[in-house]
Amino acid sequence: MIIELDMESDLPIYTQLTNQIIEGIASGKLQPGEALPSVRSMAQDIGINLHTVNKAYNLLKQDHYIHVHRQKGVVVNPDGMPQVDGDFAARQLKQLRPIIAEAILRGMTRDELEVIVNDIYKDIKP
Repeated sequence: MIIELDMESDLPIYTQLTNQIIEGIASGKLQPGEALPSVRSMAQDIGINLHTVNKAYNLLKQDHYIHVHRQKGVVVNPDGMPQVDGDFAARQLKQLRPIIAEAILRGMTRDELEVIVNDIYKDIKP
């Protein structure tokens, strides 16, 4: 999987990295049990600070997307992905609400918004 970061983006690099790894897992490009590069290796490969990679990995670990093993290193959660729960749903609602509000303010219809969501879904999980 190729990680592409936008160094000019307002979105923090650790967030971009986290999002891309989650998308890689969702799309099947990263499989359960698959090894990810070590913090140092990832930082060198991408050309970013190792603390940035460490922060991304810690967030992914907190959400149970990855496991960090002393012997195996960093791996995609081999037991499968966490399921939707109340916390996840609440977090999604909190993140999506301002995006939808801005779309409404800019004149986007519900149908146009649904097309975008469907296109993104198909792009990630064909």
